[in-house]
Amino acid sequence: MLLVLAIASIRLGTVSVSFRDIWASLLHEPNKSMFIVNEIRLPRMFTGILAGFGLAAGGVILQSLVRNPLASPDVIGITKGAGFTAATVIFLFPKAPNYMLPAAAFVGAFAAFIILLLVSRRLTLAPASLALVGVAVGALFQAGTQYLIVNHPTDINMALLWMAGSLWGRRWDHVLSLLPWMAVLLPIVWRNYAKLDILQLGDETVTSLGVRIARQRFWLLLLAVSLAGISVSAVGAIGFVGLIAPHISRRIVGSRHQWLIPLAALIGADLMLFGDCLGRILIIPREVLLGAKVRDLRKQHGLSEEQLGEKTGFKFSYIGSLERGEANISLKNRKRQIAPTML
Repeated sequence: MLLVLAIASIRLGTVSVSFRDIWASLLHEPNKSMFIVNEIRLPRMFTGILAGFGLAAGGVILQSLVRNPLASPDVIGITKGAGFTAATVIFLFPKAPNYMLPAAAFVGAFAAFIILLLVSRRLTLAPASLALVGVAVGALFQAGTQYLIVNHPTDINMALLWMAGSLWGRRWDHVLSLLPWMAVLLPIVWRNYAKLDILQLGDETVTSLGVRIARQRFWLLLLAVSLAGISVSAVGAIGFVGLIAPHISRRIVGSRHQWLIPLAALIGADLMLFGDCLGRILIIPREVLLGAKVRDLRKQHGLSEEQLGEKTGFKFSYIGSLERGEANISLKNRKRQIAPTML
């Protein structure tokens, strides 16, 4: 299924790419779709796969630690912590460089983890305390995000787009930011499958077996936060994947983490690619919502909006404030082709 969805992710979109052009682009043979495949679709696809791996694996760990089937990175406030710090950068530091947004999201995820740890440590990181304190931490960060939105009502488009989560505009640097983390953390998570199985027996039974339960929960929780935090920093606050992928996997292979972890990771990647493909084809060819730096593009080419539209073949209608150089653009493809300068 992942292979089929990966091919669909490369082929489908505003411009449909033939299998022949996909193969030629992968071999770096010149063709009309080479830029779209190699610079737009491939990094988008790989970012979705890696982020799906991280979110789903983090969800498996959290559901095992909390012993609650409704647990996910949202439950312990990781996603909301990342969303708050990302919104802070968007609203208060609009001229910050592009790398600041994912860095701030990652810091926010770990800030939520530290608060959760400090409050829950006296309760030996018991499952009930993790869930209850996590909900409180998430509500705290959510309140902070809502406060920023209320105080900056004209600049919410970029923040809402990021907090909803998206694979749009993902580049090879996003792939490279995810790849080393996933290459290191996912094998470590899988090697701990026996500990995750044991923790399902209950605190008293686990303690009688000689396991230092608080210490094990701490390290496993750190792994979950790292996976979810780096994934959210790359694709935005996508929370559903970490919740549903473990459930689907349990229906297939049961609760043994030796099989549950890798299958959940694959299903998480499937969900990411399926959702992304569906979002791209539902409104073809009328419009695609984009977050773009229109002012910088116009300044670079010295063009008005009308001239820019005629040159690239796109029709623009602006939503939100352009003073920051950021806007959501309703994009209508008039010529059935993609302009490389615009993408």
